[in-house]
Amino acid sequence: MQVLGVVDLLNGRAVHARAGARERYEPVRAVAGASIEAGDAVAIARTYRDRLGVTELYAADLDAIMGRAPHDRLVAALAASGPLWLDAGVSSLDGAQHALTLGAERVIVGLETLGSWEALHAICSGVGGERVAFSLDLSNGQPLTRGVIPSSAPCDVAASAVDAGVQSIIVIDLARVGTGAGLDLDLISRVRDRAADVSLLAGGGVRGFEDLRRLAHVGCDGVLVATALHDGRLGAADVAAARSLRVLNRG
Repeated sequence: MQVLGVVDLLNGRAVHARAGARERYEPVRAVAGASIEAGDAVAIARTYRDRLGVTELYAADLDAIMGRAPHDRLVAALAASGPLWLDAGVSSLDGAQHALTLGAERVIVGLETLGSWEALHAICSGVGGERVAFSLDLSNGQPLTRGVIPSSAPCDVAASAVDAGVQSIIVIDLARVGTGAGLDLDLISRVRDRAADVSLLAGGGVRGFEDLRRLAHVGCDGVLVATALHDGRLGAADVAAARSLRVLNRG
């Protein structure tokens, strides 16, 4: 199982995301018992790598997602530190290509900002589906479509993303992010059943290693983690053990 260390960027700093209430996010000040300068994203990435053995990053540029000026320079610095999955509100082929020029290994296209399935198909055709991950953005189990894409069940949304050409899907419930509330394993399992041939990752609410074990059991190939790495509930030994977890329920 892959373990991706999350770095959420807002107003030039790395913040602690909690339950999707972006106006209340505070700068990260410590990771795995190590104090850092408040909101120093590069220091977080370095600590993930050096203290925890987490070499892959997931950066969410929250300003870009909300239509504000992106953190391109900071994103490029993160990409220089290791493999980076970038969620920066990409909704077009031009946006995806720009993300790749910044050094992103994988471009995230989120349901929250996607305008149409045709746009996702164009992105996958233009840069290759293997470079694209679709984020199935949820809030309390309901898809965050913002009224642009017709509302449907999460599993149907995942199937539409696969039809558009993505080769990775991320299931993330923003209401659970940073809360330690656990993950909706039943929903994740149902998504795996509908998207059996793509890589599946999940995030939002991870409490510790047992959650990683449960995710592997329902078919998750990877997990996004921030808070549990920050506060020590997941340590270096857990990250190493996660890589050996056998992923089940692959269709």
